[in-house]
Amino acid sequence: MNEDKERQSDANAETKTIGDVKRNERTRRIAIYAGVLLAAFLLGLVPMWLTARERAKELGAAQTVLRVSRLQNTLANAAVDARRGEYEPARQSASEFFTDLREEMERGQNSAFTQTQQENLRPLLAGRDDTITLLARSDAASGERLAGLHTAFRQTVGDNFAPQSTP
Repeated sequence: MNEDKERQSDANAETKTIGDVKRNERTRRIAIYAGVLLAAFLLGLVPMWLTARERAKELGAAQTVLRVSRLQNTLANAAVDARRGEYEPARQSASEFFTDLREEMERGQNSAFTQTQQENLRPLLAGRDDTITLLARSDAASGERLAGLHTAFRQTVGDNFAPQSTP
């Protein structure tokens, strides 16, 4: 009878060992499937991340060009308005130009302008008060002054503005 109990005990131990092996295989198989799924996910994620990063750079460059174009257009609008004798809209546009130009130059490393361009644009900011005063007095000379500022701005920045490259 002891022998029967021993055989039964050995059979139970063998059954438990087979069950453990099956569980280990199942766990191993699940781990392999999870690893394959993770690898597939990463294979899809990496190209999308690279594309998104490239699009973010393009967006930043486009926004920089847009800021410079808006500055140029605002100044051109002021010059046209002043030459047409519409001094109040010209004054508002000129004031907006000077404010936006100062803000752009204060952006530091994120500025659309290089250091050389900023140095060349500083004299334009220096004449802000005189230009605004001419416009407030409805002086006909303000149209010529704004046209001169527009020309100086275009010469400094360039007609086909390209943002400074970032390393």
